[in-house]
Amino acid sequence: MAPELVEPLLAAWRATTNSGARGVVRSSALVEDRADSSFAGQFESFLELQDEAEFFTAARACWAALWSTRALRYMATHGLDAADTAMALIIQPLVAARVSGGGLSRTADGGRVINAAWGLGSAIAQGEVAPDRYVVDPAGNLKESALGSKYHSLACAHGRTALSRSLAGSRCLDDEQIAELGLMMNKAEEVIGEPVEIEWAMDETGIKLLQARPLHVGEPQAWTQLRDEIWLARPRLNGHPSGIGWGTGRARVVNCECELERVAPGDVLVTTVAGPALGQVLTHVAGVVAELGGSTSHLASLARERGVPMVLGVLDATQRIPDGAQTAVDGVAGVVRWMR
Repeated sequence: MAPELVEPLLAAWRATTNSGARGVVRSSALVEDRADSSFAGQFESFLELQDEAEFFTAARACWAALWSTRALRYMATHGLDAADTAMALIIQPLVAARVSGGGLSRTADGGRVINAAWGLGSAIAQGEVAPDRYVVDPAGNLKESALGSKYHSLACAHGRTALSRSLAGSRCLDDEQIAELGLMMNKAEEVIGEPVEIEWAMDETGIKLLQARPLHVGEPQAWTQLRDEIWLARPRLNGHPSGIGWGTGRARVVNCECELERVAPGDVLVTTVAGPALGQVLTHVAGVVAELGGSTSHLASLARERGVPMVLGVLDATQRIPDGAQTAVDGVAGVVRWMR
């Protein structure tokens, strides 16, 4: 690392951790978080760095992320060139989150959605859990809620913690906290000037707004308006809608990233974990169905950009939907149907 960079980086690191807090380092390119190129999950974030050696390793990895295969592939699909931008580092204290999640300030039907799960937010962002889903009105009042499949929490960057049955089966947020997040989304929307997607974390002192980015909102579409009534008699599963699109295609059930080569253009990908590494298939699939993840996961953000319908948090999707079955995905209503 160039000597002239060492001291400024160390000063930033020490200022972040001088109170005993653990550190966070994340990549942030100058082309990130635009309405048409969010780069959600395409760069790197490192949580709970504990010493200067870990910090410098993370800093190098964040800078190098601009030239990773995943980022370059994403840029190519958006007409961007890594040589025309630069990578910044965001260095900040780690919020010791008891609960964390995301939110969409606008949905296709005019509502607002908040996702929440126990522990650090990367479990939601990486599509590793199906979070709680809270639908609120513009004033932040709760309209409906659905518990997620929260079997574990990410209590630190080095491992997961299994949740007790009582904790896994309980709401992560109360009505007052949901209303507070609703007000935060209103303020973020006012500042940015358009609908937003937010990320947040709640520690012992309260809720912290971590990030807000522009949000592309789809148009509501009813099943009866899209296809003839033959679909309405078919098996149905519900989940968390990504918020955009409708598509049909052959289901391709994939249980490992090594099987992605089986997914052909026009297929509907059915999988367990909706992680950002699956972004490579969004250029050619008709839709995505995942057992885990929520409306604010990174892959859902990438799908909204490309207009690819996605439904997440669909319990037992890889077991219920037959491989090769003709499948319809409504990314606005959060409904999946199939027929042989």
